[in-house]
Amino acid sequence: MTPLTTHQNQPTLPRQRQAPTTPTQTTPTTQPPAHPAATPQTHPTPTTTPHAPHAPHAPATTTPALTAAALTLMTPTTTPPPLTTTVPRQYVHRASHAEVFLTSGRRLTDNHFHLTAQWPRTHTFFTTHPTHHDPLQAAETIRQAGLYLAHTQFNVPLDHHFLLWELNITTHPHPTPHTTTHPHPRQHPTELTLHATTPHTTHKGKRLTEFTMHINIHHNHHLTATGSGRFTCITPRTYKRLRPHTTPPPTTRPTNPHLIPPTHTGRNHPTDTVLTTTPHPHTYLLTPDPHHPILFEHTTDHYPGILLLEAAHQAHTHHTTTTHNNNNSNSAGNGSNSNSNHNAGNGNTHHSSSNNGGNSGSHNTTGNNNENKSSSRNGDGGLYSTTLNTTFHHYAEYHTPLHIHITPHPTTHPTTHPHTTHPTTHTITGTQNNTTIFTTTHTTTPTTPTTHTP
Repeated sequence: MTPLTTHQNQPTLPRQRQAPTTPTQTTPTTQPPAHPAATPQTHPTPTTTPHAPHAPHAPATTTPALTAAALTLMTPTTTPPPLTTTVPRQYVHRASHAEVFLTSGRRLTDNHFHLTAQWPRTHTFFTTHPTHHDPLQAAETIRQAGLYLAHTQFNVPLDHHFLLWELNITTHPHPTPHTTTHPHPRQHPTELTLHATTPHTTHKGKRLTEFTMHINIHHNHHLTATGSGRFTCITPRTYKRLRPHTTPPPTTRPTNPHLIPPTHTGRNHPTDTVLTTTPHPHTYLLTPDPHHPILFEHTTDHYPGILLLEAAHQAHTHHTTTTHNNNNSNSAGNGSNSNSNHNAGNGNTHHSSSNNGGNSGSHNTTGNNNENKSSSRNGDGGLYSTTLNTTFHHYAEYHTPLHIHITPHPTTHPTTHPHTTHPTTHTITGTQNNTTIFTTTHTTTPTTPTTHTP
């Protein structure tokens, strides 16, 4: 091995042939070493003798100024941005990486957690409105947050099952106009900050068995949604005792001529519609496409909870749309008064320009406006917050017909402002064999736009 340093004009000689040391043969100390970080040596090490593993490669005394300069070169002048990716899909019980919304999570205190998430600019199922996202996308994000915290912060094993008893959510659409600070939601992915707390937890020994989670979702420091959920964690053995006999999911969708068109359910494609009408008023039959990539994202032995929430939302949308259309049809028979009534209806939904002058066109556009109002998904109308309070009582089995019943709540219209929009509330119940599977209270409330300085 070559020595650490050698003078440029001094050859390296074997030890046995080296001349006696004299003052004229000593390496000059006034000349600088060949390497800036090395110190000259009088007797170079023979090339046949390797360094010991513990031997230092440089003298212990180094020049402080040179060390500081080296550290300056090694230290970056700017902090690189944090790298972002989605959390492992197994933590949120998703089969596809594309359906994972969470990107990080950490514990702040014993029961307070900070998470981040990202919603895509567009989604194949969760429709992106020009001013806000689909309310059920927030519900899915809350579900994922609960499972992620259970696995990563409370050490629930990945093979455990979860029973979701309650899921509550209220969305708060952003009224700010599109600016460089608040761009159109389809221009960029939506970066979210989530603050979650677990005020109630139950353990069996060291194992978490039940917990309640409250969560706030923010975007650009604006409260986008609030929600909560109550979960139970059970072992695979307990789950097997709880459900000893299950039925595999259906492989085909039954042909039904009464499938509700997507224009009346707030969706874009026929495969997204999950309800068909029945001869009984205010009653629907659950008939989803078993190959839907989102509602049946991974294999289960029961109808997924997100499907039941979607069924409730579509029932609310269809019922409100058809009721509004029927009312407009009745008013259209009043001759010259029809235009006045339709204009009032358009004003209620902030679409006064959608009246086309004729009774037929006015009837159609008013129905579409009401659809936008009730679904809070499509169209260019005003903003509407959506509240979903859902309680799950039993598993929804594949082999038994599931009926969706909707009951509207009475709405009191103030006499001082008879032509303004009002909250609409419905109770939706899912039943199988006269047994209540789930209950949802669905409310949409108009959000008054506010003015913000860009």
